[in-house]
Amino acid sequence: MRKLPLATLLGIALTAVLFPPVGHAQERSDAPASRESAESLPATTAPVLWQPSMNVFRRFAVAPELMYQFYGEVLGFAQLSTFSVGNGGVARFQAGAQELKLTRRVAGREYQGGGVAGATGLRLLSFFFADEAALTQRFIAHGLPAPEFTLLPGANRRTALVEDPDGQAVELVILPGADAAALAAIEVGLTVADLERSRAFYRSFVGLEELPPAHDERFHTVKYQFRHGATTVALRSFGASLPTDTGSGGIQYVVSNVEVVDALAKVRQVAIDQPLQGLRGFDLRTIWLDDPDGITNYFAETAASRGAVTGSTSR
Repeated sequence: MRKLPLATLLGIALTAVLFPPVGHAQERSDAPASRESAESLPATTAPVLWQPSMNVFRRFAVAPELMYQFYGEVLGFAQLSTFSVGNGGVARFQAGAQELKLTRRVAGREYQGGGVAGATGLRLLSFFFADEAALTQRFIAHGLPAPEFTLLPGANRRTALVEDPDGQAVELVILPGADAAALAAIEVGLTVADLERSRAFYRSFVGLEELPPAHDERFHTVKYQFRHGATTVALRSFGASLPTDTGSGGIQYVVSNVEVVDALAKVRQVAIDQPLQGLRGFDLRTIWLDDPDGITNYFAETAASRGAVTGSTSR
């Protein structure tokens, strides 16, 4: 197999999932059935979560340069190599301890506007900054309105809600004097139809650490937070009748054994959008799952993640 650096493999993992190459995807659904019995499976995917954070991707419809400028020059995230695929590409940004990946919209998915409470799906990304003045100046320098930071009732930090060039919500949180770990974190906001079903999925299937519920003054609701390393998933619900957005964003996990994820998904009857498959010529395998609202949760096993724990399903 051709060996690639970890950063390259992670980028290819996203590419393989978003743009599966015709004639190159090799389904391996038979392998987990023979190698992973139900009795040997862990309770959740947590033991095979290798990267101590979760990557996140956004799909957009506007000119790519506008998105790259916003997340790169305005928010200040370093742009990594971009992978060219078909008519589009996967642009990667180092957003703290995780990668933010931007790509064009694809067919077969639903897209909805309306902000955080306008639809179910991945509706909000929250980023953390130390210097409010410097961040504001970057907005102004690029001809954007200055963010309106405010101290919400009951909060101990100033925040602003803005939209990226595609109209997707972004929360800017100021943490003066915070350490590097706090500034390297992000929060991924999911709007869901049924809180209990979604909480069960992220707690009992993915195996994220559930934090105490927190009142969200900005959106006048309660958010339920689940953490893995530097990344937190926050669940909010505004009722079960919202339209569905399954395309605007999703979550990526880098795992040490993707066959465990495949087998566990089948045992738990989790929706499999794209089955376990390899990318010919690369030592890489992925599986693409849907959470209860159809939000992409995909798991990528690379040579590096597998090699770090060869023969084990724990870190």
